[in-house]
Amino acid sequence: MKNKIFSGVQPTGTVTLGNYIGAFKQFTELQDEYDCIFCIVDQHAITMPQDRLELRKNIKALAALYLAVGIDPEKVTLFIQSEVPAHAQAGWMLQCVSTIGELERMTQYKDKSAKNTSVLAGLLTYPPLMAADILLYQTNIVPVGDDQKQHIELTRDLAERFNRKYNDIFTIPDIRIPKNGARIMSLQDPTKKMSKSDPNKKAIITLLDELKTIEKKIKSAVTDSEGIVRYDPVNKPGVANLLTIEAALTGESIDDLVSKYAGSGYGDFKASVAQAVTKHLAPIQERYKALLDSDELDKILDNGAEKANLLANKTIRKMENAMGLGRERK
Repeated sequence: MKNKIFSGVQPTGTVTLGNYIGAFKQFTELQDEYDCIFCIVDQHAITMPQDRLELRKNIKALAALYLAVGIDPEKVTLFIQSEVPAHAQAGWMLQCVSTIGELERMTQYKDKSAKNTSVLAGLLTYPPLMAADILLYQTNIVPVGDDQKQHIELTRDLAERFNRKYNDIFTIPDIRIPKNGARIMSLQDPTKKMSKSDPNKKAIITLLDELKTIEKKIKSAVTDSEGIVRYDPVNKPGVANLLTIEAALTGESIDDLVSKYAGSGYGDFKASVAQAVTKHLAPIQERYKALLDSDELDKILDNGAEKANLLANKTIRKMENAMGLGRERK
C-alpha cells in the first residue's frame, strides 16, 4: 500500500512562481509514488474577509491550475474542502484538545494579528482545522514550504495528544520540505520571500502572468553591481534567486548553470532565465484556459468530493466514538 500525502492550498486568487516551485511542481512528481490527496481549502480562506463571488471564482481557478500543472485525477483525489463536512467536524473536535497558548504562538497568527486591530476568531483557531485536514486521511507525509513547519509540528502534537487521551485514531504525519527551490525570493528585494501580498507586482511572478510580462519582470530583477554569475545567497541574493528558479524549472544543477553562464553578463543571464520560465509556464497556461469553465473540471471535483467524503467519514466515526459523541451504534 502506498503512503498517503495530503496538501491543501487556499484559493486566494494568486499562485506565485514560489508557490509553484515550493508546492505544486512537487505534487506532479509525487503522484506516481504516493496516494495523493489534494484539497482546495476554501474554509481556511474565510479566516480573512472575502468577496463571495471572487472566492467562488478563485476556487474553480485553483482547481483548474492543479490539473494544468500536471495533476492526474485518475491518480489523485482532488476536492474542495467545504464539500467534505468532516473537515469542519474534525476541526472542532481537535480545537477542543488545543490550548489558546499554543494557538497564540503560531507565527502566522502573530504576524496577521499584529497588522489588524480587529482579528477574527477563525484566524486564531484555524490550525486545528488544518490539522483535521491532514489527519482525517491518515496522512503519512505533508509536503510544505519551510514557513509551514510550525503548523505541521502542531498537527503532530494534536494527533499524539488525541491518541494518548482517547485512542490510537490518527497516523502521525511526517514533514517533507523540497531540497531545492523551497524558498523563492522577491525579484525586487531578494532578501525577502516572494509573496502574493507584495504591493510591488514587479516583485512576483504568477503562473497566469502574460509571458511577455514575466520576461519583463525577470529582466528588471534586482541583482548587484559585480556582473558575475555565481551562487552566493548571502552576498548575491538576487543572482542566487534567479539561479534557484532556473534550476527548479529545468532540473539542471546550480553548479551546471553557473558553468553555463561563465563569462555572461547579467543581461544575457536574465534573458536566458526568462526564456526557461516562459517555456515552462506556456503549456500550463494553455491547459488552464481549456479547463476553467469546462464540464470536465466539475466532474473531476464531484468525483474527488465523493472519494474524500468516504475516507474522511471513516475517521470522523472513529473520533466521535472515541470522544463519546452521539449515540452508540450497534
